[in-house]
Amino acid sequence: MHSILETQKLCKSFGALTVADDIDFRLETGARHALIGPNGAGKTTFVNMLTGVLAPSSGRILLGGEDITAVRRAARVKRGLGRTFQINTLFRHLPALDNVALGVAERRGIAHRMWRSASSYAEVKNESMELLATLGLADEAAARVADLPYGKQRLVEIAIALGLKPKVLLLDEPAAGVPSAEADRILRTLEKLPSEIAILIIEHDMDLVFRFARRITVLVQGEVLVEGPPEEIARDKRVHDVYLGEQHHA
Repeated sequence: MHSILETQKLCKSFGALTVADDIDFRLETGARHALIGPNGAGKTTFVNMLTGVLAPSSGRILLGGEDITAVRRAARVKRGLGRTFQINTLFRHLPALDNVALGVAERRGIAHRMWRSASSYAEVKNESMELLATLGLADEAAARVADLPYGKQRLVEIAIALGLKPKVLLLDEPAAGVPSAEADRILRTLEKLPSEIAILIIEHDMDLVFRFARRITVLVQGEVLVEGPPEEIARDKRVHDVYLGEQHHA
């Protein structure tokens, strides 16, 4: 398998505080991978470096074998790096369809002329409807995002990210704040996504992680503690000591 996304000795320090320390990480093409670890482990900092929100102090980030360490955020998206955020980033007063259409139009390079490009708009609308249908949201297309249950809002967010046709999809806590029945729907939806998209989830819900991921990386204090298939991670005493034990008491 080829790695679609890779970091080499990635470091990030804020003054004397090191939040990422020599992280070597590989995401294979079509991966179903989870990044877990206790609060303050550096998970969000790591993802922010992958997406270009934060510049690393040292080390390299490769996307499809190409060094993107200094590439701007928007250019990373165009090269196939999609992301959803832990904090909902939707246009809440707009219908679900319009939210997705904006993402699709952005990818097609016509967002700036949507208002005078009716034929392109029809294509954008059709593609956006297909994405909503893929995620089981066809009936909610006309509903304002603000009126949707939180779990469905998260699915709209995933639809927007998919509208950018990513090779890699980074999902930052897709089930955070979502009732368990809706979290289950998010999981089932993720399982149906195209197999060629590499998916990395950053998630606290261990039930979802162990059901979804085929590989798990455990990050502790900015360092990779261990990486492996779920059954190995579940048996690893160090992981229990620093993280899984904490989960059971939560």
